[in-house]
Amino acid sequence: MHYGQIKNCDIANGTGVRVTLFVSGCTNRCPGCFQPETWDFDYGEPFTLQTEGRLLGLLAPDYINGLTLLGGDPFEPENQRALTPFLRRVKALYPHKTVWAFTGYVYEDLLRVGKHPRCEVTDEMLGMIDVLVDGPFVERLKDISLRFRGSSNQRIIDMDKTREAGRLILWDDGMGK
Repeated sequence: MHYGQIKNCDIANGTGVRVTLFVSGCTNRCPGCFQPETWDFDYGEPFTLQTEGRLLGLLAPDYINGLTLLGGDPFEPENQRALTPFLRRVKALYPHKTVWAFTGYVYEDLLRVGKHPRCEVTDEMLGMIDVLVDGPFVERLKDISLRFRGSSNQRIIDMDKTREAGRLILWDDGMGK
């Protein structure tokens, strides 16, 4: 896997102050995407053990609320296979920090056996994500007033409550949109 950027102290891609990893590779190729360079699976730098160590160090301060994964698309199978072992380390070291992930796929497709992008680690990866922002960016539905998403078709899913209820539960921070 490759990544295009790491942001420390990011406040735009999830609640609180976050460390954000922009992975490379996306087959959705949404028209109007704000980072089309990340569609290329070889864009940026290789994601190595040194990269993981750097991210784990950036996550250490108490004022960091958690990790956000976006891209590209973290749910491309190639990316899931690299991110899942890393997320195990994140959860082991920082069990109280949240993991947010953004994907152009819809949650229901991540659950469908035999459907791209589901692979052998999808369930495990989903199990380590606290909030999932799903759905492709749709330019005609673009709304800059929306919090943590670019178009109105995208959903913010509370994965902890979804797992607990056994059905999809949208995230609600009490702030409206």
